[in-house]
Amino acid sequence: MIGMDYIRYKGGYKYQLCKTYTVWTEIRPPRVIKTQFICLTPDGLLRIRRGYAWDGPSGPAIDTPNFMRGSLVHDAFYQLMREGYLDPEQYRRPADQLLRDICIEDGMTRIRACWVYLGVRFASGPCASPAGIKPVCTAPGRSAREA
Repeated sequence: MIGMDYIRYKGGYKYQLCKTYTVWTEIRPPRVIKTQFICLTPDGLLRIRRGYAWDGPSGPAIDTPNFMRGSLVHDAFYQLMREGYLDPEQYRRPADQLLRDICIEDGMTRIRACWVYLGVRFASGPCASPAGIKPVCTAPGRSAREA
């Protein structure tokens, strides 16, 4: 083959943001956090850049329009926790509460939003841990160490 090269990718994503999204939050870190796709300022401004990929609502949840914006923001905050930018002990509960509040704001019934909140409180702790970082895969067929 001419110029065969390998790709590196991460699995587990269903959606990709087509336009940068910005929202004010009550989550306020002591200093600016800036990654390739996420920026969070000390005054609570969260900016998620175009191209950001996330998996949408997790678990037995149904991907409905009133769940998408909340899942985007929640996944961005959990990514910042997994990558060590935010302390899960301090920021996980506020991120979970924000998910619930955005879902209600977007038209989800309060009872469903409360079930969503309870689900992430009881089952999503590992997703905020560095152990939850998705592995880098390669194709065709080489392990990340070989690449």
